[in-house]
Amino acid sequence: MVKAKLWGGRFAAATSELMDKFNASLPFDIKLMPYDIQGSLAHVTMLAQQKIIEPAEAEKIKTGLQAVKADLEAELAAGKLNLSEAEDIHSLVEARLTAKIGPVGGKLHTGRSRNDQVAVDLRLYLRQQTIDIRELLLDFMQQILVLADQYKETIMPGYTHLQRAQAISFGHHLMAYYFKLKRDYERFADALKRINISPLGSGALAGSSFPLDRNFTADQLGFSGITANSLDGVSDRDFVLEFLAVAANVMLHLSRLSEEIILWNSAEFSFIELADQYTTGSSIMPQKKNPDLAELVRGKTGRVIGNLNQMMITIKGLPLAYNKDLQEDKEGLFDTVDTLKIILKLYPEMLKTMTVKTEAMVRAAKTGFLNATELADLLAEKGIPFREAHTIVGQAVIAAAEQNKELEDLTFAEWENILPEKINFSLPELQNRLAVKAAVNSHATAGGPAFKEVSKVIAREKLFLAD
Repeated sequence: MVKAKLWGGRFAAATSELMDKFNASLPFDIKLMPYDIQGSLAHVTMLAQQKIIEPAEAEKIKTGLQAVKADLEAELAAGKLNLSEAEDIHSLVEARLTAKIGPVGGKLHTGRSRNDQVAVDLRLYLRQQTIDIRELLLDFMQQILVLADQYKETIMPGYTHLQRAQAISFGHHLMAYYFKLKRDYERFADALKRINISPLGSGALAGSSFPLDRNFTADQLGFSGITANSLDGVSDRDFVLEFLAVAANVMLHLSRLSEEIILWNSAEFSFIELADQYTTGSSIMPQKKNPDLAELVRGKTGRVIGNLNQMMITIKGLPLAYNKDLQEDKEGLFDTVDTLKIILKLYPEMLKTMTVKTEAMVRAAKTGFLNATELADLLAEKGIPFREAHTIVGQAVIAAAEQNKELEDLTFAEWENILPEKINFSLPELQNRLAVKAAVNSHATAGGPAFKEVSKVIAREKLFLAD
């Protein structure tokens, strides 16, 4: 059992067993193991290049690190790693290394602190997770685009205040979420610029007296540059906050979509039916088919927002540079990454397998006076000020509702009583303008729901995804 502390030389008495347990981070920072070893390999290569250690020593350390990595991967896979073996991942790797190659393993930490070590580990981890998540977002966007293309001419109600408002297409509605996720994809790309900076060589807080080549290790690790201030290098967690903020934004978007999926899947809407693979039942009500995936996404959004909030509260009062509080930067981050990745894998499959009830959507779009705005626009085109036209149409809605009719069902005589005498109109003209398909296609402004406009946008985004 490895129990020696990297910092134990100054202490005459051992820490209490309970304190060891409270202080330890290995049970969760074991996730950083491959990145910790990756950073160590770059660091030891630089130490040899700068003639701080001998080339033969560096080679021995690198061989030992690779062996330690293989051992730890095997133990993790078999579920046999003792997570109380060391205080943290850095202590574990160094202790295992020294056990394998002897005292020369202690030279690995030359010119380095756990403060800059953990900062580089976290950046390497988060860089890879950000790349992975962006790929998953692209897959998600692709699935939405496929559905939007398939249903670009499927008419449905658009809503404001959860009340039927104007007719749109299901494809147009889906594209709204496509663009929300596209912005998240771009936000992650922007965050990646600040994640991909190397703090290695910042030391505990004041750099090092050894002639370290920070640019060399940054290049070895694929970073785009180095942190410009050693205090900032070890104390900065902006990159974690930024990632968590973008992740929370993704979850907010998916929570909004989930709310609509839940509504659409209900008997009250009956716009879609989710596949059995992504729903569950009730232990007492045999008829139930619950949209649990969508509900869990909606629920887990609060969890991801909570992780962001926890991180902000953790760092808000910390003096420079490193403080043990920063050990709390990992569990919430790891949880957010794991939560987001599984959702981004599951959600597109749920959408892909759902049944879209197009007839129910069209039927809903034909009731509730969704074409009222079209009538107001028609009157405005004929010279009536829009505000006056708005009032006239409101009266028409009252007249139709009293007779349990839609606007297009009113007779010529009824229209004569409603419309101003100076308006010349024919019943076919009114009925054609008020037809739901015509109403959708009349909204042909850029970004609007007209079929041709939606097709144009989808074609453009297909090119984006192809690139």
